[in-house]
Amino acid sequence: MARLTEDQPYLHPDSDITESSFGRFVEIGQGSRVAFSDFGDYSYCDRYADIANASIGKFSNIASFVRVGATDHPLDRASLHHFMYRSADLWDDVENDAAFFAHRQTRRAVIGHDTWVGHNAQIKPEVTIGHGAVVAAGAVVTADVPPYMIVAGVPAKPLRARQPRKIAERLMALAWWDWSHDDMRAALNDFRGLTAEAFLDKYES
Repeated sequence: MARLTEDQPYLHPDSDITESSFGRFVEIGQGSRVAFSDFGDYSYCDRYADIANASIGKFSNIASFVRVGATDHPLDRASLHHFMYRSADLWDDVENDAAFFAHRQTRRAVIGHDTWVGHNAQIKPEVTIGHGAVVAAGAVVTADVPPYMIVAGVPAKPLRARQPRKIAERLMALAWWDWSHDDMRAALNDFRGLTAEAFLDKYES
């Protein structure tokens, strides 16, 4: 694999990107589709992720076949079918429903910093995944996830805290994800070797 750079995202083959923005050291996996979304620094998605209308923080780890911002069909109308808003695909004398698509883009999913979304998980529109949270493989997330919580299941429910509440609060206050690239490199051995509490004790000012 090529070394990641801060100049432009590393896009693997067959990725499909539509009106999206990327921070530094971002990687988009093979065959992934990213639309109307933004990725923070150091975040990545693995193969065949499908991400739409999402704001993704820094250091987010998104596994293969994850779906974020899966769109809904209108439940209150006479039909569920997309002929209502993709009408130009079927008739020459009508345009697509631009207002429908504009509204869809406002229903954003938000994924916080230092998060992990497991293989084949789904995150619905207008759901927020808090900083440090983990979404287990195969989970379907329909409600907000608190910071540093691990959720699993269909629909996803809290499994356990990833870190005790006081440690989680200290990590969010430290906000190491905002450190410079050089400062992160200087602390790399401590990221690797220290527990979260020991790391905080060393780096809190």
